[in-house]
Amino acid sequence: MIDKITNSAAETMQFAETVGELLNGGDIILYAGGLGAGKTTFTRGLAMGMGLNDVVSSPTFAIVNEYKGKDITLYHFDMYRINSIEALETTGFYDYVSDNAVMAVEWPENIPEAFDGMAGIITVTIEYTGEETRKINIEGDARFDSPWN
Repeated sequence: MIDKITNSAAETMQFAETVGELLNGGDIILYAGGLGAGKTTFTRGLAMGMGLNDVVSSPTFAIVNEYKGKDITLYHFDMYRINSIEALETTGFYDYVSDNAVMAVEWPENIPEAFDGMAGIITVTIEYTGEETRKINIEGDARFDSPWN
């Protein structure tokens, strides 16, 4: 588990970039954090760390944004308006699960059963602690067990 305090959006992105360098195809990032906590900002850093040059934006209205790299793709989902497995299936969600892709999912708590039994789950909790300050907690496999500065 990693706990990190960041003091600006730039620091959050820089930290996320380091995390992105550790990601592999098949990883599924599940975000926890309220509106404005910095989930999309964190995803921007992930994309940079994964070597993706796209401009990352919030998938709120699109439900999913796709960022393709040479060897890996990042799918950024927003499940804010998804409230059932049936609604999730209409998005084609399960078609995106791939060993060549990382999925970053905002608002997974709206459909927690969708992730039961899935491998590669990494939970990123972002807590708003001040105007620019965030507390970020990452739980996953051994990649996230050592202390970070």
